[in-house]
Parts: sequence; structure tokens; C-alpha cells
Amino acid sequence: MTVSSASGPAQASGVFPIGGDLPVHRLGFGAMQLTGTGVWGEPKDRPEAIRVLRRAVELGVNLIDTADSYGPFVSEQLIREALHPYADDVVIATKGGFARTGPGEWHELGRPEYLRQQTELSLRHLGLERIDLYQLHRIDPQVPLADQLGELARLREEGKIRHIGLSEVTVEQLREAREIVEIVSVQNLYNLVNRKAEAVLDYATAEGIAFIPWFPIATGQLARPGGPLDTLAKERGAAPAQLALAWLLRRSPVMLPIPGTSSVAHLEENTEAARIRLTDDDFETLSAIGL
Repeated sequence: MTVSSASGPAQASGVFPIGGDLPVHRLGFGAMQLTGTGVWGEPKDRPEAIRVLRRAVELGVNLIDTADSYGPFVSEQLIREALHPYADDVVIATKGGFARTGPGEWHELGRPEYLRQQTELSLRHLGLERIDLYQLHRIDPQVPLADQLGELARLREEGKIRHIGLSEVTVEQLREAREIVEIVSVQNLYNLVNRKAEAVLDYATAEGIAFIPWFPIATGQLARPGGPLDTLAKERGAAPAQLALAWLLRRSPVMLPIPGTSSVAHLEENTEAARIRLTDDDFETLSAIGL
């Protein structure tokens, strides 16, 4: 079953060419929440997880972000079941570099042989001959960065990876990585409430590197009834989460938010954020209340 992203609200988010040759709608989808509790095992409602993925693409989403560690592999397998064979414009981005030993347990593992093994497994589970965007999930401090990225570069030369990205890095680490291999994306925690990665975002913006914020809808106390985000949301006739996503899309042209959910209803609400156009005053108000 091929699901097309030819139309849908996500198109309104605009287009960004990852690596210069992978054009995607800027509002994507993160597939971590499709797994079980603790990002471990099967989802509670597998049919709904399949519906979410298919509906995402119907809504115009053509960047699906996952990782071998989500499940492990459950997320990738769900994506294949729901969307394979993939529409020509759908980009599946995955990650490797974590070993899982149980629910909520994550261990950096960047040995070259492990990264190669996980890449091969991701190719199999996703039903791909080449992964468009493969991201080092975390830099393993026990392994030289040149060894980790060198193996990914070899996989790229072999045609198994198209582009390489990083996750949770500093500006200094990003600069070091770019001296080893071309880096087209960086995925850091960033949202209206948590902007610790501001310097990385500014660097990515200046260099034309895709910035993929994970956990993009963290509104917390800002969205409490009567709170500043709740008040502005009511004034605009939008949900607080939609304003948080609209703020991200306005913040930088390289920003590619990937809100995740296991519910079709939440997915549809999130995707409508692409249609929201914040005024300059709205943007400044949101920027101020998030600090």
C-alpha cells in the first residue's frame, strides 16, 4: 500500500531540502511514541499506530523520524507495515547508537561494528535498500568520534546511507564532526520552554543544516488554564500545542519539528499547526513567555 503525501496541511509548513537534495515538508512526524511504555515493546493499540502513520502521510507529512532503539525496532517495523512501498517523496530518517536493555534504559554504543550491524538491521526492518538520513543517536564518549562517523561514511560510500546526521551535540562537536564527514542535520532537544540548544540552532541556521527538535511540544505550566500560552491560544482559536509548533516553524527556516503521538486525533491537531501564521507580535509574545 502506497500512501501519498501529495496534499494536506503539512504542506503549509513549507519545504526544506535536507542535504540539498531531499526536499521535505518542514512539519514532520516522530515515531517514538508508537511503541510500548518506556519506548519498549509493542504499542497498546497496534492498529491505531498503523492508522497514525498512514494518516500522517495523508496529511502531507513526508518526513518520518524513527530509530532502531524505539522498541527496539518496533517503530521501524510499524513504519514498514503501514507505508511500504513508500511514496517517492517520503523520507524515512532513522538513528543508531543506543543499546537497549529494558524499558527506559538507554546506553550509548558507538563501536563501528555495532553501528554497521544496526544499519543493516534498520535497512531490513524498514524494507529499504538505502536510508535517506541516518543519524548518530548519541556520540559514544568511549569511542573516537572519527571511528563512529568513519563507519557511517563507509556505509554511505557503499550506498546504504544517503546522508548523515547527529543527535544531541554541542556546536563544538558539530564542528568537529563536519571535519570528518558532511553533516546535513542535527537533532537536539528544543522547544518553547527548553532552549538550551539555542547556540546549536543558530549555528545550524547559519550553515543551512536541518535542525530537528525532538520533544517539540513541551508547553508545561505555560499551557495551564489561565496561563499565558492558554490565553493566547484562546485568543487565536488554536490549541497551545499548535502555537508551540507554529513558533518553532517561525523561529528558523531550517527548523523541522517532528511532533509524535499515538493518536490520530492528536496527529490531526498537531498537523494543523502548519496553517497557523503568527504575527510579529504573537511571535515576540511567545518568545518572551517561554523564557
